Amino acid sequence: MSGTVVVAWTPGELGRAAVEAAVRHGGRVVLVNATRGDAYVDPRWADDDELALARRTVEDAGLAVEVRQEVAPDVGDAVVAVAEELDADLVVVALRRRTPVGKLLMGSVAQRILLEAECPVLAVKAARGAR
Repeated sequence: MSGTVVVAWTPGELGRAAVEAAVRHGGRVVLVNATRGDAYVDPRWADDDELALARRTVEDAGLAVEVRQEVAPDVGDAVVAVAEELDADLVVVALRRRTPVGKLLMGSVAQRILLEAECPVLAVKAARGAR
């Protein structure tokens, strides 16, 4: 596959699973790391070292990579907006395992992306027990 692959990316195992899937599809990879900005510390917001590692993973596969970090009211909407802006061929999102109560009480970034993206969406899982 060529074209643009947008990755809803967070640091950790989930982000690694999403980047690995994007690399397998080939093309230009755009990593979108977003936060709502409503907490002093958001573990999904990457620091420079984490971003460099993700960037290196894509570059080592011989692919072009772009990183976008955004503060947005809705993380899923931010990913979809980048995909639409770039006319992406694919969006990759990692699925987080959640309890039934967690599914009921909290919205899902992955669900928003699956429902709203105009292009195909690839949902991947990290290894069992990964976060």
